[in-house]
Amino acid sequence: MDIKIIVAAHKPYRMPQEKIYLPVHVGAEGKESIGFTPDNTGENISAKNANYCELTGLYWAWKNLDAEYVGLVHYRRHFSDGRLFGDKWERIISGRELENKLSDCSVLLPKPRDYWIETNYSQYAHAHHAADLDTVREILAEKCPRCLAAWDKVMKLTVGHRFNMFVMKKNYFDNYCKWLFAVLFELEKRLDTSGYSQNDSRVFGFVSERLLDVWLITNRVKYKDIPYVFMENQNWLIKGGKFVMRKLGCGK
Repeated sequence: MDIKIIVAAHKPYRMPQEKIYLPVHVGAEGKESIGFTPDNTGENISAKNANYCELTGLYWAWKNLDAEYVGLVHYRRHFSDGRLFGDKWERIISGRELENKLSDCSVLLPKPRDYWIETNYSQYAHAHHAADLDTVREILAEKCPRCLAAWDKVMKLTVGHRFNMFVMKKNYFDNYCKWLFAVLFELEKRLDTSGYSQNDSRVFGFVSERLLDVWLITNRVKYKDIPYVFMENQNWLIKGGKFVMRKLGCGK
């Protein structure tokens, strides 16, 4: 299989060595080279990286990369072979393992996250700005009403795919990107982010995580969930504490 997975990065970092992985410098516009493929060549939105995060790399891949399957992962977060222990770099999924998993499906996603005590909507509203999601719903109602039922369903669920990670067959990839960026560019026109914090200004990256499941449900796309691995240690006690504090209304 012709598989190409871009690894979004904004600084030098260790990378998988298999040829299926393509390190991409996201937000490369106006920056010094870090030795990776820059996302500011060809048709691109590299200059929007502060608001679109890894999606500037995704857009670059959509417009400039040709492969049978295209994927997106992050320099600190990769799909894994499922092993829970051992060297993290050796647990990154190989091309051969990906081929096996893609033999009976066209889309691979990271195992979903469950917020348990929060819906997708309330979790986002507590962490960011509810207006972001409310405006997305308005856009879908006007421009893609067939997606509205899926949107409302996803917002009420406690579980969802996160991280903007996936591997898709090219036709699915093209269709998803065409739909996703149409929604996000319209959201950019309507949303006033002038008072947002630096973190909340990454709104289009955050919103896109919530849009993926809407696209999957609306188009009845069959997919397979596979494990992922963080390349750096995660302090789940601190993360969990912040999650609970936001739920209690004690700040973002």
